[in-house]
Amino acid sequence: MAYDEIIDHYSALARAADAGRVVADCGQDAFDQGRFGAAGYDDLGALPEGAVRASLGCGNPVAVADLRPGEVVLDLGSGGGIDVLLSARRVGPSGKVYGVDASTDMLELARRNAEQAGAGNVEFLHGRIERVPLPERSVDVVISNCVINLSSDKAEVLAEAFRVLRPGGRFGVSDIVVDGVVDGAPDADARAAAERRIGCVAGALPVAEYRRSLAAAGFTGLRITLTADHGDGVHSAIVQAAKPAAGAGVEIRPMRADDAEQVLAIYQAGLDTGRAGFETIAPSWADFTAAKLPHLRYVACDTGTGQVLGWVAASAVSPRPVYAGVVEHSIYIHPGRQAQGIGRALLTAFIAASEDAGIWTIQSGIFAENAASLALHQALGFKVVGTRERIGRHHGVWRDVLLIERRSAVTGT
Repeated sequence: MAYDEIIDHYSALARAADAGRVVADCGQDAFDQGRFGAAGYDDLGALPEGAVRASLGCGNPVAVADLRPGEVVLDLGSGGGIDVLLSARRVGPSGKVYGVDASTDMLELARRNAEQAGAGNVEFLHGRIERVPLPERSVDVVISNCVINLSSDKAEVLAEAFRVLRPGGRFGVSDIVVDGVVDGAPDADARAAAERRIGCVAGALPVAEYRRSLAAAGFTGLRITLTADHGDGVHSAIVQAAKPAAGAGVEIRPMRADDAEQVLAIYQAGLDTGRAGFETIAPSWADFTAAKLPHLRYVACDTGTGQVLGWVAASAVSPRPVYAGVVEHSIYIHPGRQAQGIGRALLTAFIAASEDAGIWTIQSGIFAENAASLALHQALGFKVVGTRERIGRHHGVWRDVLLIERRSAVTGT
């Protein structure tokens, strides 16, 4: 189904709900048995009937989003407004809830429902979930209810969610996912039929691909919990993640190619101190990217200027499968921004991302004289496991290297 057809479909459902009919975006039997719509909630008291009738979700993201008074919330694909209104209760008058939807009929219905509910802390915006009409770092929580699966560009939806979240912000959605079915397998047709049966017209993501897309957007702390089983490998699920926390005016995000010049300049500045490593010249960008794992590279940036303030990246220690969960990392901070908590925030995000990726050991080597780096790593769970004495000469001086490692308490236990 094309984008315009999806909008027309849900606009028709909005008009039906407005006319007093109970609506479903798939067969009524599948809708009822899968606990779609209002059946997924247990706190609908005092909500307008129109909001309840227009509920087409596959869960209750508000129940898992841990909303707090005063927070700003965004609902992607807000429909008739049921999750916006429930969120508005939780954040209270000092908070704000935005709903974005591409259907003008749904928006009109949602606004009437909000007016009937007396919700003064909500606002409904016309737009696509792939292009959210809000500025970056403007919300604390992103929720959604069985809408992301409808998008033909789910990676862009997740990138937008990351963009509008403040550092430390949370992502908690209900969605449809695929588990235990591989494309091209004999049951792929059955899976496609199940998706059509429950209304996933743009194709649900396999769990592993959903996790990869969240990580690529920059999220950490990834959790996908399967809930209802719709058969043929298709499930409702709760998807939770977070944007890495950082200090005021700082954002941590995946490293990009256009960061190259600043990343290498910080690398060189660190080498110039004589405390960061045996190298004296930073590598070319081509050599840097060839040596580093593509999914475990992050930068800390100034949110006002975009300046890169520091970076962290990892390399595989061996191509042998037995070492698949072991990496060696490097972390460098701009010389003018050290001792400001940036290194701690970067390393904390990196540890979380590494555990999301199935890494069970992070290791590195530190010059014995680099007390600041050693203190940072030890504060975040690294231990000194040995010393390589006089392992190499650096600027004519024999240097000892402390071997450090951090074993995950989550992965590989």
